[in-house]
Amino acid sequence: MDIELIKIAGGLIIGVVIILVLKFMIELPFKIVWNSLIGAAILYVVNLTGLVAIKITFVHALIVGVLGVPGLILLLIYLNFIK
Repeated sequence: MDIELIKIAGGLIIGVVIILVLKFMIELPFKIVWNSLIGAAILYVVNLTGLVAIKITFVHALIVGVLGVPGLILLLIYLNFIK
């Protein structure tokens, strides 16, 4: 009786882990696209100010979308001083 209970509990645990992994794998692309869209919008607003001009590319948008304002500052430093 104890062995059957252990098998059931093990199966439930494995099932929950599989569901969580699948959830993560499905959500990740949507999160990347969403962050990129937000980053592109931020870059667009920054370009509207006329203070700096940054090309809106997927990589630039992703950097700003994921890192936020610090990402924007790092991108400005990289594009103006390092590159």
